[in-house]
Order: sequence, then structure tokens, then C-alpha cells
Amino acid sequence: MNTPASTDKDLWVSWDEYNRLVERLALQVYESNWKFDMVLCLARGGVRPGDVISRIFDVPLAILSTSSYREEAGTKQGNLDIAKYMTMTKGPLAGRILLVDDLADSGVTLQRVREHLQANYPDVSEVRSAVIWVKGTSSFTPDYHLEDLPHNPWIHQPFEDYDGLRPHQLAAWMKKFEQ
Repeated sequence: MNTPASTDKDLWVSWDEYNRLVERLALQVYESNWKFDMVLCLARGGVRPGDVISRIFDVPLAILSTSSYREEAGTKQGNLDIAKYMTMTKGPLAGRILLVDDLADSGVTLQRVREHLQANYPDVSEVRSAVIWVKGTSSFTPDYHLEDLPHNPWIHQPFEDYDGLRPHQLAAWMKKFEQ
């Protein structure tokens, strides 16, 4: 399926474009020569890039749920919630951490999570952040990012198709892809 043309108000991203952006972000981190011990991705937007980066660098993946987009069907930012616990498979959160999300919108989430890690995880020695997009409204500049979006468009990511899809609609949804 083709994605609509992007404008200053809407950035449309296909699966192929999204995957290349994640790979380019991983390459940017690699080319910086910074070595890290673990990827901490922010769910939900950072899960896909965090997973790919942890696979490419062969380091453990931790997941921390945060949420601020709950108002107006998920299109308006509200108060930030940071989960009490994070999920990880290998030991405690420690060492050099690459904090991964999809974008810096207001910048509040990345800044608050960084502060949360520094205040609550004494074994974390360094935190750097990586995102694909930074909007002009962001008060936080990640250590690594690919695209600056000064016009603050709504980013239509390819997996958003699933936001409105419900289990009882799956059979009909899948038929549109059959040959």
C-alpha cells in the first residue's frame, strides 16, 4: 500500500522507510564509537527501534512503559506516567544505557526518564538517548537523532494501522492483502 504524500502537518512513513530510519539511527550510534551495555526502550513507540538496535549491537533489551498520549483518542499529550517497574532479562539496570524512543515531541518524556534513571538506579553510569525524529516543540535534544521536524507534523507511523483494528475485524483486514 502506498502512503500519502507528506506535508508540514503530516509526515507519512511506510514500513520500508521506517525500517531504514531505524537502521540509520543504529549506524549513527555505531559511528559515534560510544559503547553501551544495554538498550532501554520506552514503550510503546521505542519498542521497535529498541528491539532492532539491541539485536544489531547484541546487548540486552530493557523495556520501560511510559504514557502521555491518552487524551483525544491518543492525539493530545497529557500527564506523563512512568511505570514503577521495567522489564529486562539480564541482571539489574547498570552501566552505560542507550535510551531509545521513536521521537522527541515535547522532550518531557526523555528528560523525565533520564532524571528517573539517575535518581533511582545508582549502578547506571551514563545515559544517552536516541530517537528517529525531533520536533521543533522539543525542549530536549537527544544525543542521537535523524530528522529535525521544525513544523511539528503528526507522524503517521506504519504500525498505527493497528490502533483502530480490533480482533473481530482481522479476517476482513487480512483479505485485502490476499492475491
